[in-house]
Amino acid sequence: MTGEGTGDRRPLASRNTRWAQALARRMTGLSVTPNQISHASMLMAALAGASFWLSGVAGGEGTRVVLLILAALFCQLRLLCNLLDGMVAVEGGKGEADGPFWNEFPDRVADILIFAGIGYGIAMPGLGWAAAAFAVLTAYVRELGRATGNPSDFGGPMAKQHRMAVATAAALLSIIEALWSGGSWILTIALWIVAIGSAVTVLRRSRNLIRHLKAKG
Repeated sequence: MTGEGTGDRRPLASRNTRWAQALARRMTGLSVTPNQISHASMLMAALAGASFWLSGVAGGEGTRVVLLILAALFCQLRLLCNLLDGMVAVEGGKGEADGPFWNEFPDRVADILIFAGIGYGIAMPGLGWAAAAFAVLTAYVRELGRATGNPSDFGGPMAKQHRMAVATAAALLSIIEALWSGGSWILTIALWIVAIGSAVTVLRRSRNLIRHLKAKG
């Protein structure tokens, strides 16, 4: 990826941490490209979605606990890939011509894989697809804003990092639920939070974009 431009990137505190900068320098020194890191983010999302899905049909508490731990881990690895691809591209100077595509496309695939996976795992695929659809719409409105000459709106309440925080927390809390009652209420509530929060985010970003466009007119 080429990044979003140093003045139009998602504000992330982790980008300025020593461990992230050291890891980015390490990745920059290798033959790994930013696009390959973006590809890896889709793989991590696929593994997270599969883990969520299988955790709902797994036999035995132990197996379900392991799958939920893996789901949380892969969600965070997806975010790590999202962080590193931009740092390697921009700070490492390894951006590629087709970077803008790989900057956005994998994130949309990842949202679909993870939230649809949760939905199928709790036998509520409709809710999972709804959460995925609204998640994709948040990015659509942001990119529409940028396409019309406005700054990217990374506002919440359910931006990408917030969605992954909800999914990760739900996976870890579901471990307690799996051992206690074997239910799936936590993941169900998490999907509702993501779906509703993403819908609110779409409305807020749309309102901001319309205001910017009218101001220009």
